[in-house]
Amino acid sequence: MNNTAIGASPRRIDGRLKVTGAALYTADRALPGMLYAYGVYSTVASGRITGLDMADARRVPGVVDILHNGHFPRLYRTPKSPISGANILTASITDEHRLPFEDNTIYYGGQMVALVVADTFEHAREAAYRVKASYAGERPVVDLEHGIKANGLRDGGRGHARGAPAPAYDRAAVKVDVTYRTPVETHNPMEMHATLAWWENGDLRLYEATQGATVHRNTIAQIFGLTPERVTVDAPFIGSGFGSKLFLWPHSVAASAAARMTGRPVKLVVPRAYMFTTTGQRPETRQRVRLSAGADGKITSIRHESVNTTSFIEQYVENCGGMTQSLYACPNLMVSHHTTNVHRGAPTSMRAPGAAPGLFALESAIDELALACRMDPVRFRLANLSTRDESLNLPWSSNHLREAIDQASRKFGWDRRDPRPGSMTVGSEIAGYGVAVCNWDAWRTPAEARVHLRSDGSASVTCAVQDIGTGMYTIVAQTVSELTGLPFERIEVKLGDSSFPSAPVAGGSWATASVLPAVAEATRNAIAQLGTYATQEGGAFAGAKPESLKMQQGRLTDGRRSVDYASVLTAQRFASAEGFARTGAAPADKLSFMSFGAHFVEVRWDPGISRLRVARVVSAIDVGRVINPVTARNQVEGAIVMGVGMALFEATEYDERNGMPGNNNYAEYAVPVHADQPEIDVILLDYPDLRFNEFGARGIGEIGITGLAAAVANAVYHATGKRIRELPITKEKLMA
Repeated sequence: MNNTAIGASPRRIDGRLKVTGAALYTADRALPGMLYAYGVYSTVASGRITGLDMADARRVPGVVDILHNGHFPRLYRTPKSPISGANILTASITDEHRLPFEDNTIYYGGQMVALVVADTFEHAREAAYRVKASYAGERPVVDLEHGIKANGLRDGGRGHARGAPAPAYDRAAVKVDVTYRTPVETHNPMEMHATLAWWENGDLRLYEATQGATVHRNTIAQIFGLTPERVTVDAPFIGSGFGSKLFLWPHSVAASAAARMTGRPVKLVVPRAYMFTTTGQRPETRQRVRLSAGADGKITSIRHESVNTTSFIEQYVENCGGMTQSLYACPNLMVSHHTTNVHRGAPTSMRAPGAAPGLFALESAIDELALACRMDPVRFRLANLSTRDESLNLPWSSNHLREAIDQASRKFGWDRRDPRPGSMTVGSEIAGYGVAVCNWDAWRTPAEARVHLRSDGSASVTCAVQDIGTGMYTIVAQTVSELTGLPFERIEVKLGDSSFPSAPVAGGSWATASVLPAVAEATRNAIAQLGTYATQEGGAFAGAKPESLKMQQGRLTDGRRSVDYASVLTAQRFASAEGFARTGAAPADKLSFMSFGAHFVEVRWDPGISRLRVARVVSAIDVGRVINPVTARNQVEGAIVMGVGMALFEATEYDERNGMPGNNNYAEYAVPVHADQPEIDVILLDYPDLRFNEFGARGIGEIGITGLAAAVANAVYHATGKRIRELPITKEKLMA
């Protein structure tokens, strides 16, 4: 490698397109003869449709068709196959396996019951408002506690047990038995969910707001009974998704069916209000955590039992105990997960699924146990960190959590903390210091890429992976530049098209670790092909061995002389040298791969005006090698802000009478705004994990949110003396 591009922070190569508006998102697209679709959504959360009066809707000018249960093609469900690193390129996955309009049952409020297709958006929307649906409604089950009473609990699996936690707890010197709750959170990416579908000679084409073009293609091909080669999904730019755009939702199927039925392109943009019902959410959780420790402050037992809401359509398990089973050294541990059914849309992955709510509970309880042991919370954690993954009985591939805690602690000034609650003041405000550690699985999946070194002296790379705003375009260019020496302006990166080499979904913090090795291998294969051309008879290095040649600064060299690589191609009238690669998953059964971090948070509480704010965050993150420090730091900063939202603001509220979300808009669903931003300092440790991949890079997108809500809650306790165990932490709870 040239060792100049990786680890640098060039400007995002897609940045100019985005700031000038040249980057087109799905909702921006238009095609000749395009029709617009608008959904009709249920106003009850449980019951049956007894009738659809569409006469008034059909009188609206420009209405072409109205799709519903009695007027919709017979399609196919996708087989339920668990997603894994091994099958990610061939998987077909739906977040709601029920097909649109499959029956007349209402499973949740805001469920699509019909779809109007018209010549303009305005006509489609007006006609949708005029469709009169009648229902035989039933009283909905609206929250977790009502779900447990009405439907009981279902084992969610994904548990873990070792030792004998109950007896260890019973005989322990110090015990904590506490329950934590988290509400439904809704993803709310700025870009709306959208589909633009059209058919050409029996082939389906889509522009789609998706985090996974390859998986989306596979899935919709299954639903329409097509081979994947007859479906193309194009999503070059995504306005984030936070997990809500990982897999296919009913609107994509409905738009595709409408396009086939009308014979024209159809665009459907999901309204913001129904992104609260039909495109997933983080489910509500209740978590009981029982911890014990000896008089020496060593943890002797951990039990983490969680229940989450799921829909009547899908069994979704929020893996709250996934991080618990390996973060701390503990011989006696039990993690369990259960679900209960409620009348809400299907839950789905939301940034750091399981770990975000799970570490809120665990790290809050760890703080409570530390104080019960009369130990400093940082010292208590350092005394109990695991030195290997005890859940798998494997060594860590790399773990620098202890250093992360030390660096962040010093930068934050933890040694200035007075342990007495409410004892630190800054003007009229009371300051509170809180800490939490965090971790997240490191995954690497198969991926493919293709690289062309072209005769005009440029390079192109294609891969179906998405850039969801994280900087994937730029780090792919950095990889090619690292191996060829070409400047960024001579490297063209094309992403997000399912006709390109297959790639995993951009989620789970695995895209970088999975895709860059494929891009690197494809680049090396292109260089190798170029070397073969150069060493042929008449070539610039005729008679030499191809493997003796290297590429540096865009030139092919044998160490003594170098030639412009483009001249090698033009001399033989070749358009390009091509390299393709498919790389595999991380090695299994020998090492445990995980990322680690520590958050230190300062909150300010002004009791005079009942104002609570996060003033300062210092986070140190250990995610292996940092490919691009600027984009990496951006990811952590964004996750921290999202964690502040989780801690203090976010909760989707449902009307008990009808099960409908009441704050289904940006005006009433509170998220942090500019005035809520704390001072953020992110430390990236940058220890390459070379046993994970050749770059030593692990994912960074999720870990910044994990543990953050607990650090805020712990800081709130330090400031106020009140332990808030139910998110979000509001002034009403503090004043109660």
